[in-house]
Amino acid sequence: MLDPCVVASCLAALLGLGAGAAIAFVVIRRQDRLNLNSAQQRAHEKVAHAEKEAETILKSAELKAKDELFQKREEFSKEVEKSRGELRDQERRLEKREDSLEQKHQLQLKKDRVHQHTERKLHERREALEKRTAEADALVQQQTQKLHEICNLTREQAEAILMERLDRELAVEVAACIQRQEEQLRLAAEQKAREVLATCVQRYAADHTADTTVSTVDIPSDDMKGRIIGREGRNIRAFEKATGVDVIVDDTPGVVIVSAFDNVRRETAKLALTKLIQDGRIHPSRIEEVVKETQEEMERHILEIGKQACLEANIGGLHEKLIQLLGRLRFRTSYSQNVLQHSLEVAHLSGMMADELGMNGMLARRCGLLHDVGKAADHEMEGGHPKIGAELARRYGETSKEVLHAIAGHHDDVTVDHLYTVLVAAADAISAARPGARRETLEKYVKRLEDLEAVASGFPGVEQAYAIQAGREVRVIANAAQLSDSEAVKICRDIAQAIEQQLSYPGEIKVTVVRETRAVDFAR
Repeated sequence: MLDPCVVASCLAALLGLGAGAAIAFVVIRRQDRLNLNSAQQRAHEKVAHAEKEAETILKSAELKAKDELFQKREEFSKEVEKSRGELRDQERRLEKREDSLEQKHQLQLKKDRVHQHTERKLHERREALEKRTAEADALVQQQTQKLHEICNLTREQAEAILMERLDRELAVEVAACIQRQEEQLRLAAEQKAREVLATCVQRYAADHTADTTVSTVDIPSDDMKGRIIGREGRNIRAFEKATGVDVIVDDTPGVVIVSAFDNVRRETAKLALTKLIQDGRIHPSRIEEVVKETQEEMERHILEIGKQACLEANIGGLHEKLIQLLGRLRFRTSYSQNVLQHSLEVAHLSGMMADELGMNGMLARRCGLLHDVGKAADHEMEGGHPKIGAELARRYGETSKEVLHAIAGHHDDVTVDHLYTVLVAAADAISAARPGARRETLEKYVKRLEDLEAVASGFPGVEQAYAIQAGREVRVIANAAQLSDSEAVKICRDIAQAIEQQLSYPGEIKVTVVRETRAVDFAR
């Protein structure tokens, strides 16, 4: 190996450096070599240290792996032992179930043997029963033959006698059953009807006045009578001709009487005469002018009355002609009962009953308000007022089937197909039957009582019949020798149905059949 100093001198010579620089270079070079050796030594030391740490870590990992492996083996051993225990438990349960099934099998075999034994017994009993039945049938036939020979009756004749006796025995029971059911239904229906009607009647109350066929006009003095009559009666003749009424001027002080069966004409004449008296100018031309003016006012007044009635009944959407017809009902009476007031009563009562029964109250009020609209034109068209009213309502835009049917059928002129017709008929009867609502002449009253007694007396077994309670009850005396109790019940129902079919009456009529048996003897 070359000397470093020599190498440095050569390098310095080659590089053209001085001797000092060359020496410095050699020193530096040696220092670098020393540092390199030191670094190599430290690197060897670190490698050795790392190898020791790696061995330590490897040993630690091996120990940890062995511990985990031991734990896994322990856990596996426990699971295997647990599974073995569960298998042993299942084996024990299966053995118990097998023993239970074996016991059930033995019990079933025992039951089968018992069932077979029972079946043999039943078979033997059935054979014995069939044998006895055959013997009994033969005996019955022999006894029946002997019975026929003794009573001289055939089988058909005996059956006929037996059925006749059975019919007689059952007739009483059937009549009693029918009577009980009818009584229960009647009581329930009457109770419900009383509740509904009482509620409606209590909720509604209206004023009632009786209209007549005459009206009176007050005059300031009796001198006005002469002016009303006019020279040779020309004024009164002109007035009667223009109005179609009769004017009665008599000795009654302070009044002049206007008479007419047409209430509209009578009211028009009354208003016109009142105007003439107030004006003081009474002559034929003035009479014609005032009467014409009053007639136009009356038409407007009638329309206003109809609108007020619709407003009171809370009914809208009516044709103007129907409203006018309703207004004319204000001047129409039936048995002295104002027809418009009656129609409003029926409308309110029908609506209240419909509300109580969960039906359409507005539709029921519409049916009740229009049910007698035909009376406003029954003198102009042929037929009864129900038929006329239905035709007018249909003509003037009424499309509701319930309303048309209620108008046409509230007097049972047609078959009742809607419940609203029943409500209107009930409300109509309530309004008409109210005490004081209508007046009857004595002749009609007596005729109605005679008709009731005649209808009841026309049935067989009825000895006497009396109409009592102003014609609201018929008391029938039955012949106890001809009618039984069950037959008396049937006669009572037949009389009630005959009265419904043959007579017209307001409200309802109670039929009471009285049957009694008297035993009379004398002690001597």
